[in-house]
Amino acid sequence: MSQRRGPPPRADMLPEIAAAVGFVSGLLRTRGCVSEQQLQVFSGALREALAEHYKHHWFPEKPFKGSGYRCIRINHKMDPIISKAASQIGLSLPQLYQLLPSELTLWVDPYEVSYRIGEDGSICVLYEATAAKPVSSYGMLTCKNQMMIGRTSPSKNYIMTVSS
Repeated sequence: MSQRRGPPPRADMLPEIAAAVGFVSGLLRTRGCVSEQQLQVFSGALREALAEHYKHHWFPEKPFKGSGYRCIRINHKMDPIISKAASQIGLSLPQLYQLLPSELTLWVDPYEVSYRIGEDGSICVLYEATAAKPVSSYGMLTCKNQMMIGRTSPSKNYIMTVSS
């Protein structure tokens, strides 16, 4: 197990991190190859890694700022944060590629966590909250919005609940 370094994660990013961790852990759980104890260790390692990774890249007043940096991506190449957390429970890269989708994008932004499986899949919202003050996204070209440019059919939004 890794030692916690630095200050604890800021409270305002905890719900978003919890949604992302719950989603990835849920993907591993559905395959049935990882024990509940391993999932708990993985979840803790991923939660710590994301909090550390996002520490200086979390801007609730400008949620789209840093979106590309916070994006978790598997595109026939494993995201290093997921890989690092999985190594805590002894999962190798080949095992991860078998257990997780080969193409997954997970956006972890202040007030919203969403994902897409496959390059042409629909974007689905996992977590959504309202900002303390209104946030204007007019004219903002976010990582997620860039993916939608040139799409021939409208995306369908589904809400998936994640429980731990």
